[in-house]
Amino acid sequence: MTTACNSLPATMKVVVAPSAGADLVLEQRPLPQLAPGHVLVQVRAAGINPLDGKIRAAQAGHAKHPLPSTIGLDMAGVVVAVAADVTAFKVGDDVFGMVGGVGGNQGTIGEYLAADARLLAHKPAVLSWQEASVLPLVFITAWEGLVDRAKVKAGDKVLVHGGAGGVGHVAIQIAAAFGAEVWATGTAAQRRVIEQLGAKAIDYEAETVEDYVARATGGEGFDVVYDTVGGKTIDASFAAARTYTGHVVTSLGWGTHSLAPLSFRGATYSGVFTLLPLLTGKGRSHHGEIMQEAAKLAADGKLRPILAPQSFALAQVNEAFVQMASPGNVGKVAISVSA
Repeated sequence: MTTACNSLPATMKVVVAPSAGADLVLEQRPLPQLAPGHVLVQVRAAGINPLDGKIRAAQAGHAKHPLPSTIGLDMAGVVVAVAADVTAFKVGDDVFGMVGGVGGNQGTIGEYLAADARLLAHKPAVLSWQEASVLPLVFITAWEGLVDRAKVKAGDKVLVHGGAGGVGHVAIQIAAAFGAEVWATGTAAQRRVIEQLGAKAIDYEAETVEDYVARATGGEGFDVVYDTVGGKTIDASFAAARTYTGHVVTSLGWGTHSLAPLSFRGATYSGVFTLLPLLTGKGRSHHGEIMQEAAKLAADGKLRPILAPQSFALAQVNEAFVQMASPGNVGKVAISVSA
């Protein structure tokens, strides 16, 4: 028997991408039915990511989310109904997670959604709805690379490429929480942000790989290199890894690259593809576990996302995507859905 609030509406507003590059539109749809293992969430805020923009433009075939479709991967909200077999959550719980928007799953930018309970964690009170809503994708991506793949530990020298970006700024905080010494690349204009996050800044436009490896590690190389940029930065990552024990991780492993620089160091490599649990159904419980770790770090004061200063309501979804894609944007963009 499903447990639910007494006064749920029959319909809800959702954001739909109708065709490649078209403006997003609001549509009225019936509330989703609860399948076993799911909860119904009233969305309070939805975070948007560059991947959402690519899906909207029909430029993300790997997401397997054909248009027209609802979009959005990340959200934070309140549980308003619970399937009979769900025991981890109850009506009234505040939750957050990466729960939809790929593989044909309903997107998160809307008033309600049915979410697989395995993907969720309780939202820590120290995070606002907007802060919690922008964390899931970037935190899971950073955690899978640093913790699951590279086994980051206290005393490691960690290099994060793109330290002021979405995944990068969270990766810095995770590595620092594990006791690592963190360095991060960015532009000169991003130095302050990177240093405020707890990393030592590297201006990649002014220093060569050889220069900053010599300055930071005495020429030995980094124990862990996390590339969040892709392209030629993957090659720079291979050249920055420590001999024998270095490990390179990338979340943007597209293209063709020579492994020779990494092989000559006897170092290792991993790729991260965060969408797999949503696309395959496998590993969903682990994503929920990772979100529990995010909640703990936030509650301990060791994790805080950088939010863009502008706020957007559901009706301003197109403006929110423009802001996210603008060259001068700083911080993650959230859409406030309900009070």
